[in-house]
Amino acid sequence: MDKFARTIINNRKKIIVLFVIFSLISVVLTLIVDVNYNIADYLPQKTESTTGIKVMNQEFTQSIPNTNVMAADISVMEALGIKKQIAALESVIEILWLDDAADLKIPLEMQDQDTVESFYKDDSALFSVTIKKGAEAEGIEEIRKIVGPEGAISGEIANEIDMQNAAVNEVALATAIVLPAIVIILILSTTSWIEPLLFLSAIGVAVIVNMGTNIIFGEISYITNSVSPILQLAVSMDYAIFLLHSFGDFRKKYDDVEEAMFHAIKASVTTVAASAMTTLFGFLALVFMEFRIGPDLGINLAKGIVLSFVSVMVFLPALTLSLYKLLDKTTHRRFMPEFRNIGKYVSKLFIPVTILVIIMIVPSFLGQGKTNFIYGQGEHDPNRELGRSNIAIIETFGQTNILAVLVPKGDVVKERNLTEQLENHPHVKSVVSYASSVGTEIPADFLGDDITSQFYSDNYSRMILYTDLADEGETTFRSVDEINTIIGQYYDESYMVGQSATLSDIKRVVEVDNSRVNLIAIVAVFLAVLFAFKSLSLPVILVLTIEVAIWINLSFPYFTGTSINYVGYLVLNTVQLGATIDYAILLTDNYLQKRKIMPAKDAIHEALAVAFRSILVSASILSFAGFTLYLTSSNNIVVDIGLLLGRGTLISMFLVICFLPAMLVTFDKLINKTSKGADF
Repeated sequence: MDKFARTIINNRKKIIVLFVIFSLISVVLTLIVDVNYNIADYLPQKTESTTGIKVMNQEFTQSIPNTNVMAADISVMEALGIKKQIAALESVIEILWLDDAADLKIPLEMQDQDTVESFYKDDSALFSVTIKKGAEAEGIEEIRKIVGPEGAISGEIANEIDMQNAAVNEVALATAIVLPAIVIILILSTTSWIEPLLFLSAIGVAVIVNMGTNIIFGEISYITNSVSPILQLAVSMDYAIFLLHSFGDFRKKYDDVEEAMFHAIKASVTTVAASAMTTLFGFLALVFMEFRIGPDLGINLAKGIVLSFVSVMVFLPALTLSLYKLLDKTTHRRFMPEFRNIGKYVSKLFIPVTILVIIMIVPSFLGQGKTNFIYGQGEHDPNRELGRSNIAIIETFGQTNILAVLVPKGDVVKERNLTEQLENHPHVKSVVSYASSVGTEIPADFLGDDITSQFYSDNYSRMILYTDLADEGETTFRSVDEINTIIGQYYDESYMVGQSATLSDIKRVVEVDNSRVNLIAIVAVFLAVLFAFKSLSLPVILVLTIEVAIWINLSFPYFTGTSINYVGYLVLNTVQLGATIDYAILLTDNYLQKRKIMPAKDAIHEALAVAFRSILVSASILSFAGFTLYLTSSNNIVVDIGLLLGRGTLISMFLVICFLPAMLVTFDKLINKTSKGADF
């Protein structure tokens, strides 16, 4: 370690230049990294909907409709003209309307009204459009020009484009709010005007390099792109704070700044490494999710933690030594109090908080296990264009949800019988199939490919189901199962494709992921704490403290009757554990040191006096970052992650300050007996 520290000190100019070069390259690479806004792409390959999509893409040139387009105040003939215009667009693969499900030569009044009103109602036409992959933004814009301001566009592609348009601006807005807030918090907690900029420089470089190195993956999810930079910044800021505080302490002992930094690096590396390790293990637990949004986010955050550690231990010392004179010239009085007597005040809360935790622990644990999840985007903001379009379409045509069913080709009579039974399902408004559109009397061989290609491939027959189901929910998931059961009465092999089918698969995968990831995260962090303290009892006490905070946090939705996105739930389980266990480690480490020279109660008072300010600063940064994501994002997944992170951080801090000390004092003798080198 001596050699490592001396190398950094002696080569500080080269190190600064090297990190600047890496940062500039990473900025360029960041612009190249693709962002994936399609959550379905992260489902395991073995799921039924994923397999179904592959089969349909292989067998059919047309994909399932991914966009709903409504044109208002038009006649049937005008609707046919609009259909022709949309079909002519290069960005559009296929468009389906009433003429594909009914014979328009027959008066509409004489036809099945449920079928007619699925496509044409109150002088408005609803088209089902398939937009080409890679031309989504262009397609939406062109269609919007055709249907005019009175028209409406919704569906999967509209959701994706809305997220794309919002993501860049919202990430920039969140960053613009978080950075000044962090600067203010750091100014209040330090004694130099320039010191906060050193913190941000060290972690900022790590964030930029992390984003740039995502080029090795080719693309990242929009969730990772929105959440990861701010989380990395907030979680790893502690490392920089600890190093510079250590440097300040050693400057009081050594006149030579290089010598002070030498000892600061040696003193900090173990503590910072231990802190980074617990956070790293918490994030890596996400890698074990089958739903690959977990590995996408987990690997990125883990990589970010490693880069932050390297930047703090290599770049920050070099930068600080180059600017220490500026640090000295920009000193100011400490604005934040020392909190020397915080232990005496907080100790009065030990008993009531412990009683409160005992009362809440079981209901919280049970409540968080009964949380109602959202698996898609949830409700759209009615003040945004997409929200207004959704409302307009639903008000006119009701809820429209399209599913595609693939069955083996060959038996037209069986297809007709299946079509009729599916149409009898209470939530199926109409079915577009060869049997319903052409009939069983005319063999498909007598018709051209332009007619039959949308229904038949070489091996499969395709049916398009128009339902009144919401994208997700208990009724939707039950109906998907019921439709699959009906199909199973006719065919041993079949595939269902569509948003609801995808979300149904996500639900099944997530239910397995939840228990697996939580267990892995707890075991990993437990082992990290075990290794850090060489104790059998302390990992139990520390992990239990943070887990109780997590249970309380995640039980809020159940007890308030609200729903949260499953991604937020899964991510929070690992992020809150990995990020806030550091508060417990810091307090416990100080307690163990003080306990060797004083009684337990005095030791906990002194430990709180030393650790409280650091915990407060760290928790303030992390919780503010979370609440900023909550307030600035229009994406429900990011909103839920932000709210859970902001609230969870504050709960963790409260329990570490008010509950953990009581546990340490209560189990003092047990800790002494089960901890190597405790020697109380």
